[in-house]
Amino acid sequence: MESLGSHRLQGRIALVTGGLRGIGLACVERFLAEGAEVVLTDLEAPDGDLATATLARLGQAASYVRANVTSEEDWATLLARVEQQHGALHILVNNAGIDLTGPVATTSLEGWRRIMSINVDGVFLGTRAFVPLMEKSGAGVAGGASIINVSSIMGLVGMSEVSGYNASKGAVRLFTKSIALEFAEKRMPIRANSLHPGFVVTPLLSAGFQRWVDKGIAEKPQDLVDMVAAKTPMGRLADPSELASAAFFLASSDSSYMTGAELVIDGGWTAQ
Repeated sequence: MESLGSHRLQGRIALVTGGLRGIGLACVERFLAEGAEVVLTDLEAPDGDLATATLARLGQAASYVRANVTSEEDWATLLARVEQQHGALHILVNNAGIDLTGPVATTSLEGWRRIMSINVDGVFLGTRAFVPLMEKSGAGVAGGASIINVSSIMGLVGMSEVSGYNASKGAVRLFTKSIALEFAEKRMPIRANSLHPGFVVTPLLSAGFQRWVDKGIAEKPQDLVDMVAAKTPMGRLADPSELASAAFFLASSDSSYMTGAELVIDGGWTAQ
């Protein structure tokens, strides 16, 4: 992969959902380091402490728009904002997501629909909103525009008591393959690939581990971290920056012949 700070994304515009924390924030930081201008979205108010502090640190090449990825109206607003400010979009990272754990017998329909709405509908709505602009933008860059949909290793293999999350991330995987074929067959200059993280040190994972602790499955979150690390061939969890490097590769022209592919970054978890 290309080295940090190579500015291989100079002149490109990127949009990252769920961009204030975790993998999304790491992608924002990496894209900025490589010369892109980045619009990031999340649910926090623009004048909230987290959004304000993050933008102050990221600098003028980054901008923030509050958006709910399940809202068609919010996606229309995002499109209008990007068109007005930048006139193009070369990279779309559909990253926003939530988890859902527990036995299927006690999973509520409300919870099931919520995870599908955010993890699946959000990816569909973002893709649909920006395809026309990305088609125009992609014609001007080597390898075309790039859609990166963040799935998970849970979109590849099953795990007990995460059926809702498994189903949502599996849907992202196959949705990505379908649109990749659609764009390629129509000779549209847009590539689409899915990113499949293993266990990554993020606020989402920490919150999930805390829920397991609250259920009495472990005494403290670190016990679960240690357990997952022990089951991972590389013996550790990933840092978000390692996923951002993979996203950068998919965003760059170095992956110009990749579409409909799965890029798995999991420390060997699914090789077992």
